[in-house]
Amino acid sequence: MNTPNDNAALGTDVLAAKEGANNPGDENAIDRVLVLEMVRVTEAAAVAAAQLIGRGDEKAADAAAVEAMRRAFDTLYMDGTVVIGEGERDEAPMLYIGEKVGGAPGRGPKIDIALDPLEGTTITAKAGPNALAVLAASEEGGLLNAPDVYMDKLAVGPGLPADVIDLAKTPTQNVEAVAAAKGVKPSEINVCVLDRPRHADLIAELRAIGCGVHLIGDGDVAGVIAVTDQDTTIDIYMGQGGAPEGVLAAAALRCVGGQFNGRLVFRNDDEKARAKKWGITDLNKIYKLEELAKSDCIFAATGVTDGSLLEGVKKRKKSTGATIMTTDSVVMRASSGTVRWIRGEHRIAPHRG
Repeated sequence: MNTPNDNAALGTDVLAAKEGANNPGDENAIDRVLVLEMVRVTEAAAVAAAQLIGRGDEKAADAAAVEAMRRAFDTLYMDGTVVIGEGERDEAPMLYIGEKVGGAPGRGPKIDIALDPLEGTTITAKAGPNALAVLAASEEGGLLNAPDVYMDKLAVGPGLPADVIDLAKTPTQNVEAVAAAKGVKPSEINVCVLDRPRHADLIAELRAIGCGVHLIGDGDVAGVIAVTDQDTTIDIYMGQGGAPEGVLAAAALRCVGGQFNGRLVFRNDDEKARAKKWGITDLNKIYKLEELAKSDCIFAATGVTDGSLLEGVKKRKKSTGATIMTTDSVVMRASSGTVRWIRGEHRIAPHRG
């Protein structure tokens, strides 16, 4: 199989930027250059995972993405720490919580990283839509160090009154509040929900009030981000998914606007003990957006398979005869409100028999 060469992340980038306010004098640990470098990391993971699209092997696809992302981090001038990753050290050999990443330990800016090298392993194995390589980065202490448990999630896009959603209220009450804020009937609201047996009651309640329910098989980071894009027609994201993915999605919303509520869900005493290990003492707390992504942050994602947010990785022949992989990525920064859509071309190393 042809594989991307070690310089895959150095492909030709064509940037189409929608710029927000950007004050050149307002610098912190997240330098503007580092914002674009983060895309190289998600590109590397996506290109590696794409080699295994439709092959039916979730573990192999995930391992390829993890290894490529880990190598790419080491090219960046930063002193990074993984705060949300592939699990605790005894569960993951690489990109585990607490692992140091970056090429300048003790010298570069101290950066906290939340990541999912392949958000949608099952999607990738089955060649389904919306698989992504994603990460969020902030200054040290800027992201909630969430344990790998479930999280109740509730999200809406920008332009709505503050606190229009509330996890303490029922799904019906939240739909009615968003409908009132938008000046429409509850039956005109579309809600995105993970298609899981645990959501049977939620789906039934939403359909009882006439909502459109958009069910997705996997990939709830993309599901949450969909509320920010009018073209998706998704008004609200509701339901239970992974807590690490909740922090990643909150970082994206912090960059582009929107509201998010999250509440950790513990199924047993072991999960509660793990939460306390990471400094979480209020096990029933409802976290708002600013508590999950507390300061200036970066969100970067590259499509692995085609989806509503990004196109997937494609192998193409150029007119010169060269074989390339194309990638479609987005990178956002909270402090500037900048969103960049990036098209990448990555050369493929010649096959050596």
